Amino acid sequence: MDERTYSVIELVGVSEYSYDDAVRRAITRASRTLKGLGWYKITDLRGLIRDGEVAEYQVSLQIGFRLLREDEL
Repeated sequence: MDERTYSVIELVGVSEYSYDDAVRRAITRASRTLKGLGWYKITDLRGLIRDGEVAEYQVSLQIGFRLLREDEL
């Protein structure tokens, strides 16, 4: 039987370009230290206004990753 267990973390991605870029940056950064990344869910969108213009896009997201078996480490 395939036994899978997942853990979920919450991150905030930041970009000066777009929400999409903020998500990609968060996932890329998480993938440097976590193995088994499997899915993400956007939980909030917000941004920073500076001098009357959008200066930063911020995305809160949950990332699910599979807990690896000992033989996968």
